[in-house]
Amino acid sequence: MTPQDPGVYISPAQMYQEVRSLAQAVGRIESKIDGILDDTRDIRTDLADHETRLRTLERARWPLPTLGALTGVAGAAAGVLALIR
Repeated sequence: MTPQDPGVYISPAQMYQEVRSLAQAVGRIESKIDGILDDTRDIRTDLADHETRLRTLERARWPLPTLGALTGVAGAAAGVLALIR
């Protein structure tokens, strides 16, 4: 008959200390995740702002080619009228 292995004994104080250190680690991770989420929220806000600015610039720019084309057509029409008369 062989003697039984007594195994590893972990005292309640050691177990409590491990649980406390694990809770502190989880708390640090949660605070880091909160910081990352705040940063991504700021990035999304900036992105929406830039998108709005770009759309405004694109809308403000479209009349220039149209005005150029209309001026060209008006000039051609005036030229044709001058030749006819």
